[in-house]
Amino acid sequence: MSTIEEPRATPAPAPSRADESELLRRAWPPIFTVALLGLIWLASDLAVPTALAPWTGRLQGFVTVFLGIFIEALPFLMAGVLVSSAIHLFVSDDQVQRLSPRHPFLAALGGSLLGLAFPVCECGSIPATRRLLTKGAALPAGIAFALAAPVVNPVVLISTFVAFGSWQMVAWRVGLTVAVAVVVAMVVGTAPRRALVLAPGVDEAANHVHDETCAHDHHHAEPGEGPLGAGRRLLAHANGELFEMARYLIIGALLAATLQTIVPQQALLALGDGPLISVLVMILLAVVLSICSTVDSFIALSFVNTFTPGAILAFLVFGPMIDIKSALMLTSTFNRRTVAIIILLCFQLVLLAGLAINLFGL
Repeated sequence: MSTIEEPRATPAPAPSRADESELLRRAWPPIFTVALLGLIWLASDLAVPTALAPWTGRLQGFVTVFLGIFIEALPFLMAGVLVSSAIHLFVSDDQVQRLSPRHPFLAALGGSLLGLAFPVCECGSIPATRRLLTKGAALPAGIAFALAAPVVNPVVLISTFVAFGSWQMVAWRVGLTVAVAVVVAMVVGTAPRRALVLAPGVDEAANHVHDETCAHDHHHAEPGEGPLGAGRRLLAHANGELFEMARYLIIGALLAATLQTIVPQQALLALGDGPLISVLVMILLAVVLSICSTVDSFIALSFVNTFTPGAILAFLVFGPMIDIKSALMLTSTFNRRTVAIIILLCFQLVLLAGLAINLFGL
């Protein structure tokens, strides 16, 4: 008599590291939100236990700085994701690839000037850069756009002129920014394979392997779709991308607020003498303050009588390219090794330019 063996239940496979990483990534925002709300509650001094009361005064300055950076940058991040979503939904891959020059220098130069058409700051340029690269834009164009767009756009050009009252300062800022962006884009963007530069998710999207959040999107308007329907799709896509990019902004703002709270700014300003030290100090200050490029000219103006011209320009050029929040946001588009190379190259070029301006005159 034969017996029929019942099929054995296959044990569920153990979660891989990638699965665990994905679960951690999804669980992170609520945990992080609870911690952030806890810090705000301690700083508010509302029903705080006596044992925790000494932390209230210390955290009030921290929370004030954090909220200032976050609230200042959030509208520009929203503008950036709207631009990114518009590119994703209404601009085809063929159009981006056809308009993007193939020659590395022309691509880098065109990318550095693209901010004149897409006026976004450092918080908005990075999501727009990621979308352009996933559409097949040349690497030098994307890198140059990410670095130069926060300065080379109408809003920042006007604010720089209003602050300094001189088109010469505007020209120096734009010229130095474009030069640095083009050089860095030429060096980093000529890698033999895009996978060596881009973050894994961006590289897969560039090869038309879309993730689940983008699988339902279309590049062209659906039949019979009017402006209202297109607007709804734009907002729906921008909503998902905003929450994805906001975590980098929050972490960057927290780090910047921590440094501003811990590092005495007077100690930095005391080191502002000399053609080299002054440039180093202003570069460091730009990183620590993490001020939006639309308003950093007015901050720089307050240092004109204390720091050298080369140091002021270094602050105005390096800050919009690389600060704490933008450096973290860059990791959403480029791999960490590439981000480290970009930061190092920008630092070296801006430092040399500021030193040369101090030695040979502005």
